[in-house]
Amino acid sequence: MDKIAQYYPLSLHGVGLSLGSSDKLNQNHLNQLKHTINRYKPKLFSEHLSWGSVNGQYFNDLLPMSYTRESLAHFVDKVKQTQDYLGRQILIENPSSYLQFGESKTNEWDFYAQLPGLTGCGLLLDINNVYVSCQNFGYDVFDYLNAINGEYVAEIHLAGYTINAYEKGDVYIDDHGSKVSDQVWDLCQKTIQKFGQKPTLIE
Repeated sequence: MDKIAQYYPLSLHGVGLSLGSSDKLNQNHLNQLKHTINRYKPKLFSEHLSWGSVNGQYFNDLLPMSYTRESLAHFVDKVKQTQDYLGRQILIENPSSYLQFGESKTNEWDFYAQLPGLTGCGLLLDINNVYVSCQNFGYDVFDYLNAINGEYVAEIHLAGYTINAYEKGDVYIDDHGSKVSDQVWDLCQKTIQKFGQKPTLIE
C-alpha cells in the first residue's frame, strides 16, 4: 500500500463513522482513520449519508435517515466535527434507499444537495444508488440529478443491483455483486455529460 500511494492518488472509503447516529463520534475510530489518512495521504476520503450505531452498538448495515431540519443540523455538525478533526474535506455518498420515514419533511436529493454549502464537504455520487432509490419510490432520476451541483461532485460510484420480488411490488437492492446494468451505465454517461469527467469506481 505504501508503494501504491507513492505512484497513484488514492481514494479511501469509510463505512463506520455512523455520521447520522445520535451517538457521539467514535474517537477510537477517528484516531485510526486520521493515522491512516496521514500515512497514505489519499486524494479523496468518503463516508455515507446514513447511520449504523445506537449506544455504541454497531449494525452491519448503512441505515436510512429521516429528512428533517433537525436531522440535517445534526448531520451537518457531525460532518464538521469530522473534517475539523481530520484536517481535510470529506465526501458524502448518497444512500440506496428501501424505506422512508413518515416524519421526513423533504426528499433525499434536496437534503443531500444542501450538505456541501453547509459543511464544505464534497459529494460522492453513487449512480447505482440514485437509480435504486428512484426505482423503489417511483422518482424520476433526473429530478435527483438536477438537484445536485456538479461542482461539488468529486467522485462517482457504479455498482450492480438485484431485484427482490414481493406481493406488493419489487424492491431494488444495491448488492455489489451483480454487473452494472445497462440502465445505470446509460445514466452514468448522462451524468458525465452533465457534470464532466470525475474519478469513477466500479464497486
